Amino acid sequence: MDRAQIEALLNEVSAGKTSAADALERLRTLPFEDLGFAKIDHHRALRTGMPETIFAGGKTPEQVATIFARMAKAGGNVLATRASREAFAAVLEQTPRAEYHEMARAITLRQTEPEAGKGLMAVVCAGTSDLPVAEEAAVTARLMGNEVELVADVGVAGIHRLLAQQQTLQTARVLVVCAGMEGALPTVVGGMVNAPVIAVPTSVGYGASLGGVAALLGMLNTCAPNVSVVNIDNGFGAACIASLINHM
Repeated sequence: MDRAQIEALLNEVSAGKTSAADALERLRTLPFEDLGFAKIDHHRALRTGMPETIFAGGKTPEQVATIFARMAKAGGNVLATRASREAFAAVLEQTPRAEYHEMARAITLRQTEPEAGKGLMAVVCAGTSDLPVAEEAAVTARLMGNEVELVADVGVAGIHRLLAQQQTLQTARVLVVCAGMEGALPTVVGGMVNAPVIAVPTSVGYGASLGGVAALLGMLNTCAPNVSVVNIDNGFGAACIASLINHM
């Protein structure tokens, strides 16, 4: 439940359209709802501007479905990341309008239109193998009200592919750049634009990439001053930060 929903509810009570008892029941789960195996933070959107998100990894399909349904009942948009097809099947049984994004491994339910971001967000990835992380970022950002353009397979090994996208890159108000291997792409992009770049190291690469650690260290050592770095494969976190920037 976010600020707009609470204001609407209070206006309904004031206009006599909703009883105080009904309003109290709808507010009963603030600040959280205890399901025993999970405590859903319905109040988070009011505090931070972003609703709680379900990290489906490590949860059973039934747990994901139950949490998803309770969040859907609260009335806002719902996002579950790192979700399997099995989890989606369980969610569909309780929330038939939910959608599955195969590449991003994300389940979404759009019930409200969030405040629009102030400009374009570009999500850029070095190779096709980085697309799952980039798609996670794109799905997350769009659900938060951002206009997103995905630019795929423009890694530094073929720099002409990136240079062909200069107009999109330079138009973006904020960029999320995902890369594995040596992790050089965010630095190159950072040197081309006058906007914040959120770098996402991915776990793509051969043995010495150490599951994304090499890309992470490369990004942390960037010489581009407009680049900041999130954790390995954390497309969701990058999208959240970029969305906050785009709404400022």
